[in-house]
Amino acid sequence: MAGLVVEHAELVPASPLRLPLRCGKDGLLRRRGSTLERLLHHEGRPVLVRAWQPEPRRVCLQAHSEDAAGCAYGLARMRFALGLDDDLRPFLRAFARDRLIGRSVRERPWLRITRRPEPFEALTWAICEQLIPYDRAAAIERRVIARLGRSWAYARDAPDARVLARTAPALLQSLDLAGSRSCALVRAARGVARGLIDLYGEDHERAWRRLRAIPGIGAWTVEMLALKGQGRHDQLPAGDLGLLKFGGRLLSGGDPEARAQEHDVRALFAPYGAWAGLAAVHALGALP
Repeated sequence: MAGLVVEHAELVPASPLRLPLRCGKDGLLRRRGSTLERLLHHEGRPVLVRAWQPEPRRVCLQAHSEDAAGCAYGLARMRFALGLDDDLRPFLRAFARDRLIGRSVRERPWLRITRRPEPFEALTWAICEQLIPYDRAAAIERRVIARLGRSWAYARDAPDARVLARTAPALLQSLDLAGSRSCALVRAARGVARGLIDLYGEDHERAWRRLRAIPGIGAWTVEMLALKGQGRHDQLPAGDLGLLKFGGRLLSGGDPEARAQEHDVRALFAPYGAWAGLAAVHALGALP
């Protein structure tokens, strides 16, 4: 990076927080010792962001970019991804004695939804992860990054909407993404790239409706986008296999083979209202 600019930020989160010890299997977020590192892009230019926790109540961030705007963008997206500005105290107070998740809330008040720094990345990975085991989906994601992603030095970033908008579905199929999902991903990317689907705006529901109009994009995909890419704690991916199994065991009295229906899962988490998605994370331990 020519003319490198470095910006620092330090904050005390409003709620208990621990930076994640494990990084996702796509290889985008990396841990180097006690420091997390992620490559992002601002207006096509690379931004390398690092985060570490020198003590339990304090988090430090550092961004490297070609200009101050890139640094500011990188710091903001990393803060979002790590949930550093989320005030979870109302959730912790309300559900510390809850029958279903109270023990997890008390023992792991720092638990957060694992987010993606970019909503389009969350959408892309949600499409890749539809109806297949996570390990296989992660392998597809790594192939997509290797073939279409962006890099700087040793770090990698996922492809943006403009790149995927001009990608042939057949190429994605060659990376093991099913044909219907390849077409859905390209159509969604074209909508985002052309400004027809605004994933960053305040009117999330409008973007969701436009995504749902694309064949191959259903409720689970949109809910994973909302939960992991738009900061919506109220959204519950009720069709998630882990939640269907969890609901099945609970409703059957412990049968490990039982599966709940999607409407059963929604009813189970309805009492958590605006915190349904976070409650599901406590129920499962974590969503992949």
